[in-house]
Amino acid sequence: MTGKKSIVIIEDHPVMRHGLTAYFEKSGWLVNGTASSLEEARKLFSQISANVVLLDIQLDDGWGLDIITWLQSFFDEKNSQNHPDTPHHNTLPLMAVYSTFEDYAHVSAALSLGVKAYITKRRSEQELETALHKALNGNIIIDEAAQIKLENTKNVINLLTKREAELLNLVKTGLSNIQIANQLGISRRTVENILSCVYDKTDIRSRLELERL
Repeated sequence: MTGKKSIVIIEDHPVMRHGLTAYFEKSGWLVNGTASSLEEARKLFSQISANVVLLDIQLDDGWGLDIITWLQSFFDEKNSQNHPDTPHHNTLPLMAVYSTFEDYAHVSAALSLGVKAYITKRRSEQELETALHKALNGNIIIDEAAQIKLENTKNVINLLTKREAELLNLVKTGLSNIQIANQLGISRRTVENILSCVYDKTDIRSRLELERL
């Protein structure tokens, strides 16, 4: 790959953010900006663009992946304002995640939003950069540690009983345990017991992660 590539880094931990900035600048990338929050990221993209957006999922003011849907709407609006004869240069950057999360819920959510590289923070900056280059060349890169859990959880979900799968689907719609119990005509305790089995089988510990499956 020839020429310098530009990157924007969205990371709330200052030491990690500064370290990534220093690494990529030393490696010949153009770091067009950094942000520590969704609010800062939105302001930043109103002024600059980049080939790659590298983001963490857990930010101080929200879920890092939310910036992807915001960017999609932002670029769609900018492109709609262009004259029909004017080439559209406002294209969504390659979205990449660098996160401590390697579970099924976070990885699958990221991929469903169009993330092309999902790298865990157990990997070095050099390994991260290599993954970004591969993604820029058209590959979808998933960290091996995350890929294993992704495949294992998919297999487990396929082994859920019909009732467990039914409750999981209702959880994903945002219904509470009481609402699920009322809809299925069972007790709240029964719902809790079945969901406990789902948690154990999928190795997922939070309801939010279940909703994101």
